[in-house]
Amino acid sequence: MPELPEVETVRRGLEPVLVGRKLVRVEQRRPDLRFPFPERFTERLSGASVEALRRRAKYLLADLSSGEVLVMHLGMSGRFRVEMGREAEEPGAFYYDAPPAPAHDHVVFELSDGARVTYNDARRFGFMSLYDGATIESSPPFAGMGIEPLGPDLSGASLAELFRGKRTPLKAALLDQRLVAGLGNIYVCEALFRARLSPEAPAGSLVTETGRPKAKAQALSEAIRAVLEEAVAHGGSTLRDHAQVDGTSGAMQERFRVYDREGEPCITPGCRGVVGRIVQSGRSTFHCPVCQR
Repeated sequence: MPELPEVETVRRGLEPVLVGRKLVRVEQRRPDLRFPFPERFTERLSGASVEALRRRAKYLLADLSSGEVLVMHLGMSGRFRVEMGREAEEPGAFYYDAPPAPAHDHVVFELSDGARVTYNDARRFGFMSLYDGATIESSPPFAGMGIEPLGPDLSGASLAELFRGKRTPLKAALLDQRLVAGLGNIYVCEALFRARLSPEAPAGSLVTETGRPKAKAQALSEAIRAVLEEAVAHGGSTLRDHAQVDGTSGAMQERFRVYDREGEPCITPGCRGVVGRIVQSGRSTFHCPVCQR
């Protein structure tokens, strides 16, 4: 599935197109995606304006003038196409010159300025739902969700608070969505490498006996933020079906330092290590056994 940077890249592409526009007409072309659409889905959306477009973990949240929130998840192959008439081919416009198969166009939003936003999902593992804006934070899947890794709450101190006393391997703790929301396998591997931390080390080893963050905790928080921001800046990583809103591919996969580089030399200057792969909780973890002792 696309990871947080890919979802944030899509959000930034959709934001200038959707926010401040009215949904004049919504067309639903099938009864379900991964889950059935909510009752009266198109009726509840039509006529509402999009007031904001947010991201929570790997979910896109469109705040509507009706008081409801349209929640969208891309699944494995979900993507958006934006058509803006004659302006479609101008620089900066979001448009697929060669769109995916129309047979997989499942939801179409027609906007008040004449633009059209189409959700295409070949595998149909994505979904859309509507939530009451007043209670969404206490509703699943958002209830109990951890801190945002690109938000102001991520710091060495917050990681120390979350990890104190935990014997869970560091890799598993970072993937626990109840602690840090939205981190996935790729960027956890990359962040741990940048922070020079073993994925197998106990999460609590980043915390002193008195509960204060060690330098390792601060280094990890900075590495998480840096790798995610770099990934967003480069459009995410194009794995399987993912693409940006303008149809171009992300380039972050060309900048991976350890992920999917098993058997290749470590890129750290002076290091003679070779990138290895271990399996943790059924997932591949790529690391340098020398740099990340």
